[in-house]
Amino acid sequence: MAVPQLLSAAKWWLVEHPTVASFEWDDRLTWAASPRFPAAVVAAYLSVTFLLRGLLLSRSGPPLALRRLVRVISPLHNVFLFLLSFFMAAGCCLGTAAQMPSPSWIFCFPPGSTHPRGPVFFWAYVFYLSKIYEFVDTLLIVLASDWRRLSFLHVYHHAAVVGVCYQWLSARQSLLPVGLVTNASVHVVMYAYYLCSSLGWRWSPRWKRAVTTCQIVQFCFSFAVSLVFFWLHFFGAGGKGCSGGIRGWAQNGAFNASLLTLFFNFHRVNYNSSKLKANGKAH
Repeated sequence: MAVPQLLSAAKWWLVEHPTVASFEWDDRLTWAASPRFPAAVVAAYLSVTFLLRGLLLSRSGPPLALRRLVRVISPLHNVFLFLLSFFMAAGCCLGTAAQMPSPSWIFCFPPGSTHPRGPVFFWAYVFYLSKIYEFVDTLLIVLASDWRRLSFLHVYHHAAVVGVCYQWLSARQSLLPVGLVTNASVHVVMYAYYLCSSLGWRWSPRWKRAVTTCQIVQFCFSFAVSLVFFWLHFFGAGGKGCSGGIRGWAQNGAFNASLLTLFFNFHRVNYNSSKLKANGKAH
């Protein structure tokens, strides 16, 4: 298939398909749009995670049959999220190109005239739901009794990001396309690495460090593009600011800053030169 035909097919399925093009987020009608929903699922996630952890610790881990089941499910889970992340990034890119009235829309949704409908908000909705599905990451870690990976960073990240993605939709948050495409693209790399690991393919520890570095870069990038948001919010045409406002940005910024701090610490603790050399010899 030629490149123009491939792009045309991608645009049809990811942007122009009636399900995508006609999507509209409604706080009363859309499934999972009530603020009670993300609060309930996060509470359930935390409760189940710590309950299972306590049960398995008291029983010296899961049965052998369950461990084998996890080894079968993990590659399927990782390939699904690898593909979903790719399609979310591609769909939001193509949707933004089709939907934006001007390039500044990427960074600043005009308040009052930005309605949560069309392909960009469809992929934001899929992205929001995908963060709930990613709770399976934690379930697989717990069932495998891989307590080293069940860190505060892991649990905090998975729990808090659901609320952030909900806010993107409910507040029509500016910078939504940038945040979605950046995070989904990093997840393409991350789940590709996880897929290889779950299949038993041993890579140099430097590849694992590269995945963490990508995650750190995305948070640094989020603060860099925020400068464009601030300029448009305070000095943009019309002087009406940006949808979501400074309060919405501050909430997202606080979350990104907390993750940046945690990932920097994780990088410092796990990837010093002596550990990399030791792990490299072990492989």
